[in-house]
Amino acid sequence: MLLSSAQPVLAPSPLTSAAAAAAANRNPNPLLLALPMRASPFSPLLLLRSLSLSCAHRHGSFHHRRFIRPIGSSPLIPARNLRFSLVYSLSTSVEQLEGGISHPEEIEDSTGFPESEPFDSEKCFASVDLKHLEAPQLEVKELDELPEQWRRSKLAWLCKELPSHKPGTLVRLLNAQKKWLTQEDITYLTVHCMRIRENETGFRVYKWMMQQHWYRFDFALATKLADYLGKERKFSKCREIFDDIINQGRVPSESTFHILVVAYLSAPVQGCLEEACTIYNRMIQLGGYRPRLSLHNSLFKAIVSKPGSSSKHYLKQAEFIFHNLVTTGLEVHKDMYAGLIWLHSYQDTIDKERMMAIRKEMQRMGIVEGRDFLVTILRACSKEGDVEEAEKTWSKLLSLDVGLPSQAFIYRMEVYGKVGDPMRSLDIFREMKEHLGSANVVAYHKVIDILCKAQEVELAESLMVELINSGLKPVMPAYIDIMNMYFNLSLHDKVELAFSQCLEKCQPSRTVYSIYLNSLVKVGNLDKAEEIFDVMQNNSAIGVNTRSCNTILSGYLSSGDHDKAEKIYGLMCRKKYDVESPLMEKIDFVLSSKKKEVRKPVSLKLSKEQREILVGLLLGGLQIESDENRKNHMILFEFGENSSHHSLLRRHIYDEFHEWLHPSCKANDGSEDTPYRFATISHTYFGFYADQFWPKGQQTIPKLIHRWLSPCVLAYWFMYGGYRTSSGDILLKIKGNREGVEKIVKALKSRSLDCRVKRKGRVFWIGFLGSNATWFWKLVEPYILDEAKEFLKPGGENTGNGSSETQSINFDSGSDTE
Repeated sequence: MLLSSAQPVLAPSPLTSAAAAAAANRNPNPLLLALPMRASPFSPLLLLRSLSLSCAHRHGSFHHRRFIRPIGSSPLIPARNLRFSLVYSLSTSVEQLEGGISHPEEIEDSTGFPESEPFDSEKCFASVDLKHLEAPQLEVKELDELPEQWRRSKLAWLCKELPSHKPGTLVRLLNAQKKWLTQEDITYLTVHCMRIRENETGFRVYKWMMQQHWYRFDFALATKLADYLGKERKFSKCREIFDDIINQGRVPSESTFHILVVAYLSAPVQGCLEEACTIYNRMIQLGGYRPRLSLHNSLFKAIVSKPGSSSKHYLKQAEFIFHNLVTTGLEVHKDMYAGLIWLHSYQDTIDKERMMAIRKEMQRMGIVEGRDFLVTILRACSKEGDVEEAEKTWSKLLSLDVGLPSQAFIYRMEVYGKVGDPMRSLDIFREMKEHLGSANVVAYHKVIDILCKAQEVELAESLMVELINSGLKPVMPAYIDIMNMYFNLSLHDKVELAFSQCLEKCQPSRTVYSIYLNSLVKVGNLDKAEEIFDVMQNNSAIGVNTRSCNTILSGYLSSGDHDKAEKIYGLMCRKKYDVESPLMEKIDFVLSSKKKEVRKPVSLKLSKEQREILVGLLLGGLQIESDENRKNHMILFEFGENSSHHSLLRRHIYDEFHEWLHPSCKANDGSEDTPYRFATISHTYFGFYADQFWPKGQQTIPKLIHRWLSPCVLAYWFMYGGYRTSSGDILLKIKGNREGVEKIVKALKSRSLDCRVKRKGRVFWIGFLGSNATWFWKLVEPYILDEAKEFLKPGGENTGNGSSETQSINFDSGSDTE
């Protein structure tokens, strides 16, 4: 239920002043307190296929009345029904945020804030009462107000025709009537489209009007159209009008701010939460509005619903929401206190004073600290090694008598590991097994990690054997800890033995290979080290990085094998890997003794393989961003987090284009955490690809695409923008025009590859069905990553990685093209 009337103002409390003080201390500039958490410039939002809430087309006769009618009272839809439908459509998005969050079974950050005490949906996520949201009144003349009969007839005809046509035909119809159309006529057409729920058509009509020389900005019309689009979750079009309002020097209405935030929160698209935070902040800072209670709670719930490792970056935003609730006198839900503590517990540096202030306020409000809350406190203690507070919290957990979760034991183990008491951690691990009946894989990882850091070799080895015999997966983290311990103790024979065992039981890992490579170089076994380095370089699932290159380079320089050292140095120059300072001095001496100049980083140039990969990825949907003058261009790589083959492909692409990557996208040395989104530097070299695939910022199919469809291009198109269905068919997704798709189909048929095409909007699906899928696979298989073949090969085991979009693709329907 929205607080349409003033809520009782909270009594002054220590938390109120603490919230303000914390905000001030973190940022003395109040405007910087809520800096918009925008997505990075090279991680743009993917366009969401908007959920259609449109009613059936209604082209009934017009009711002519002689007065100026506001848009809310449509002659085609009763105002009462219109108001109800709008309230319902807006409330649905907020209610979607109430979905349950599964309780975390493991300590890993795979889930969000636990819902042991969920938000009260009636109080926090109530339907939005649009009557209380400020918006300008839009008035428009009815047809019978126009003096000319011919104008009334033509407008009535356009009202009937425009919603039934595709965008291209719609523009041609409007262009044909350009001589007599005025802004008042187009305004009526736009309003009519909104009345019959054809908001997409209304948006296209509005955009056409903006391109005319007689166009004058209409704040009320822009606001109403943005609101209607936002209510249908078409956030990209709503945002376009929102930005245009600001560019016109106006401040969007409260309703537009509110609806746009809700639209972003309702969209399951990466980057939408950042945009929702941005709009929320601007609503307060730019508009000076006071958001409704439901909006505060919806945004906060969306933040804490993300996994802890992701949501921790939103702590300042969550504190800002809390600060706004407290200072405006709105009710602060009890889960908001617990949510703040939960976010604080995931920070790298724990703010004990702030957490203590929140807990004191919870006690003042009479809020009971439940089991999940106490587990959160234990997590914070494990970060700081606070044994005293951890034991107090543990005693409270025991007194609750509600069952002890595995996370509580693991956090206690970590607390004692931090203070250098590994034997106490081992005792807690044994208590966990006794109390719960067994230990999960995360507990094994934690206790082995603690014992390895303490260099308790025998205990670590015995637990490692116990973990392997238990059959729990994965065991890779434990092998990494064991190998690091052996390496630090110079037990290089055991490093090799652990490496061999790891290869038998786990997928290849760059970290494992790097440790073994370092061990081989340390003992001077350069022949074996060279062999391992070649395996890493040739296996796309492993790859080399700055650390591994420096390791093998140091081995060659120490052994005096200057020719091989020079070769590795050349590789590092091409890939723009940083050479360690001591090694740089040695390679400088080597090259100068040969009367060779030290190589400067070579000028960037795409290889033939990189060019083919780029074309394949662009066909699959890779994006390019250009500057205003279209001189410099940036390639934006984005991979699906829920796709197994995308997870493999991203590392390969990351390594393949390493020298082109923006500095902010390069992972820390030795890290295996390849980001799912990264971008190249902005460079003129990509101008050709921008002009061919993204002219005017819109994706299209190049005219000469039929000449570029090599097996390598098709393979990367398949890996990036393709799917294998449960029936074993292969689908390729592409955006563009019909002519471009026809050229692709002809080129494929010239290779004896028969396919069918299905169109859905601007998206075309090219399907290889039955035996044609097998022939396509034979063509591209040599270029498919070895590790990805099991996910993409026709007839293989279905892994569920296919997009939900593919489930509705039916090539037997009448709308496909042959």
